Amino acid sequence: MVGESIVPHQLRFLGTTVGGLSGIDRDPYTGEYVLISDDRSYQQPARFYTARIDVDAGGVHGVTFTGTHALRQPDGSTYPPPTANDGKAVDPEEIRVDPRTGHYWWSQEGNRPKGQDPAEPLIQPSIEFTARFGGHVGNLPLPRHYRISRHEHGPRRNLVLEAITFSTNGSVLTTALEGPLLQDGPEPTTERGALARVTRQERTGEVLDQFAYPLEPLFAEPDPTSPWNPDTGVPAILAYPDDPFRYLVLERSYVPGSGFKVRLFETDIRGATEVQDRYSLATGTVRPMRKRLLTDLRDLNLSTVDNIEGMTWGPDLPGGEHTLLLVSDDNFSPEEVTQVVALGLR
Repeated sequence: MVGESIVPHQLRFLGTTVGGLSGIDRDPYTGEYVLISDDRSYQQPARFYTARIDVDAGGVHGVTFTGTHALRQPDGSTYPPPTANDGKAVDPEEIRVDPRTGHYWWSQEGNRPKGQDPAEPLIQPSIEFTARFGGHVGNLPLPRHYRISRHEHGPRRNLVLEAITFSTNGSVLTTALEGPLLQDGPEPTTERGALARVTRQERTGEVLDQFAYPLEPLFAEPDPTSPWNPDTGVPAILAYPDDPFRYLVLERSYVPGSGFKVRLFETDIRGATEVQDRYSLATGTVRPMRKRLLTDLRDLNLSTVDNIEGMTWGPDLPGGEHTLLLVSDDNFSPEEVTQVVALGLR
């Protein structure tokens, strides 16, 4: 089963511009979906949406937005657009519904400034808890490896924290860095992949364990005349409902001149090396998480393969298939689309 629906570009909804949808989760309390925009308050204040998505064995029959709320700071104000080092900038990327409380947990990627530019803000990645209407509730302490500094270690620029997922009962939150830490080796090339860290934490913040996830090599050489660099990493991770050690991992790659390639992998932490006490993964022996390719979206009958960043389980189908819903981030660009894709998994 494969289906898709395209949301109109720059759709206006309740005074906002729908776009930048980089995370999605099914809300078990309502049956609807919650989607987060990665607008850093440039278009309108940072926000999330709720929506009904009509999906069945025949595909995706439409997306109807039902609400939107601004993400609030602890003082109740909305997040302003980024300014240098004011400590208030935000970069929303992923959203999950807490199975225990119904609150929304969302990740913000953070920002490593270019070079030593003092005019660009250094934003620490974080995971925030938000009430269902956007009010701030709290945040989760993150592993020390996730902290950005102005030194040459820690997360790379734009390859920090996007992917988060709850275990079925909500006791464990798993996060994945989008790409390798600076000290963990270079980014993927066409000749070799890289290692990104995956961490499991109790919902109170205590780190349980950490593993290395093996990223694929670049699928093509970039166009040398392009002003853009290739970009590859993990924008979403999703726990299996019946197995606490198994995950779906979305790998999204963009190569100038060749476009997007999006692959879905099944992966398992059993047998992988525990690395939370390892400063660098570039030295010594590391046994990464096992992985198996489930599908390459380019092999499916889709109108396009765009900048897919969000992933969630949908309803089960009468034939026993689990539905998996994906959403793309159009970056508010007319050259990209907001695409909702449904897949059937057995």
